[in-house]
Amino acid sequence: MQRFFIYIILSIAVFLLFGWYFSNITLYLVISLILAALLRPLTNHLNDFHLLGQHIPRWSAILLSYSAIVLLMVLLSFLFFPLINNQILILSELDLNGIYEQVQLPVSRVEGFLLRHELLEAQPGHLFGNLKASMIEMIKGFDFTSFIGGVINTTSSLFIGTMAIAFISFFLLLENGLLRRNLLNLIPNPYFELSVATFTKVEKLLSNYLSGLLLQMLAIFSLASFGLTIMGVEYALTIALFAAVANLIPYAGPLLGAMFGIIVGVSSGTFETNTELNYLIIKILSVFGLVQITDNIFLQPMIFSKSVKAHPLEIFVVIFAGAKIAGVIGMIFAIPVYTIFRVFILEFYKGYKSYRIFQIK
Repeated sequence: MQRFFIYIILSIAVFLLFGWYFSNITLYLVISLILAALLRPLTNHLNDFHLLGQHIPRWSAILLSYSAIVLLMVLLSFLFFPLINNQILILSELDLNGIYEQVQLPVSRVEGFLLRHELLEAQPGHLFGNLKASMIEMIKGFDFTSFIGGVINTTSSLFIGTMAIAFISFFLLLENGLLRRNLLNLIPNPYFELSVATFTKVEKLLSNYLSGLLLQMLAIFSLASFGLTIMGVEYALTIALFAAVANLIPYAGPLLGAMFGIIVGVSSGTFETNTELNYLIIKILSVFGLVQITDNIFLQPMIFSKSVKAHPLEIFVVIFAGAKIAGVIGMIFAIPVYTIFRVFILEFYKGYKSYRIFQIK
């Protein structure tokens, strides 16, 4: 028995070391496993569908599933095109002299306050002149070549990552259940029953978690879009979609969604007085406040606590541990990874207490 537990501990240690050293490959594999789990029901239904008396080949069903994902992404991207086009028009019509005049008044007031209290030794207008000169110098010093190079590198990395994930997911879907069977083949016969029960429970919990996460995103999108539309905020659907996706990042996601909503609302609107601007910000914050309260009281306890079957304090600690290890990506994948290890440890502990195979003779 001790040899078996040493084997388990060494396997986990090797897995963690491999995951840390080959972080990119591990990330691709984890995303591929999640994508395959999401697409498997659709792929199986398409594969079972009869066309001219024949089943649709599995590889064709997988490609059709991929096509459905691409079509969904294209349709969702149409929500952002009007916003991007509007921001480009605003930037193209930007009046720098008008901006300077708007900035000059508050800067002059601050400068006057500092001069009156002898906190600044300079001629009037010196502070604004330095600010204007710094802005011009920053614009002139912008390295366009490095910016283009960074965009190209980022685009190539995203393309390589997307192709790798699509390739891995394709074979995970094509060889349905092959990975699980190969892993179970490595388990010694005395521990086979316990291992099958553990794998089944892990798959069920992760499936419940992913399904709940999709329902949570749909609920947040519906609530935010409905509230923003009632409040008369422009690009309500775009803001709601961004908020629903950003909510994948625990704790920080709602703040990002609210900030994005305020930025879009302020940049796309016209305000004659500061009162109108403040009123818009209050409307956006009130909508996101209600959405967040609903999410915290009804959605998150149902998804994170019940589907993962963990205490909310555990979830809190695990999420911040994931953020410490891998930043935003770690926060997103912290709960699924924690669920896997938690179930494995609990199931093998139960096996140690209950199964005869672990009893010392």
